[in-house]
Amino acid sequence: MKILIIEDEKALGQSISDYLQAEAYTCELVADKHSALQRIESFDYDCILLDISLPDGNGLQVLKALRENNKTDGVIIISARDGIEDRIHGLQLGADDYLVKPFHLSELSARIAAVIRRRRFSGTSILEAAGLTVDTAARTVRVGNQPADLTRSEYDLLLYLLTNRNRVVSKHAIAEHLSGDGESLFDNYDFIYAHMKNLKKKLIQAGWTDHIKAVYGMGYKLEAP
Repeated sequence: MKILIIEDEKALGQSISDYLQAEAYTCELVADKHSALQRIESFDYDCILLDISLPDGNGLQVLKALRENNKTDGVIIISARDGIEDRIHGLQLGADDYLVKPFHLSELSARIAAVIRRRRFSGTSILEAAGLTVDTAARTVRVGNQPADLTRSEYDLLLYLLTNRNRVVSKHAIAEHLSGDGESLFDNYDFIYAHMKNLKKKLIQAGWTDHIKAVYGMGYKLEAP
């Protein structure tokens, strides 16, 4: 799961990023509105943490840009403004949640998980498709009653394919999703091939019938009824 943190307080932003990465999220951190607008224009995120008070403008303009472009990224406003008018205004603009600073990182993590469940998995932490059962809270995968022991990258890859099932996802999109800011550092997509090969091998060993198809010159598609 990929998180964009828009926070101009450097220490707080880094603290949030470190905590969420330890929770197995992929995080990107920006500190101003201009950089945030560039990111949301180019990439999709499972959840965006949005500070309102940014050095070059109001963070709510980022939220407006998201919704005007019909993007479905989840958004949690994180702000020191605790007035009821600010909360209502943010939610009316399309935010999924509003968390007042200071907050416990564990509460922030719980709220992120709730937003992603609602946005990506119809409100449940259990995803069943293509003969697989994925518990997104426990981060476990089963084929029938047989557990599949996946690495973090393999799990993230599978969840990304399941979230976009029956659609072709490009190798570029997969690389960007798995590696976040590091995507531009790769000269090729060999690491995707390696993760895909290992993922399919482990699932098949657990008894799965392979539903992941390579689409020549484009990417991959997980086919599921």
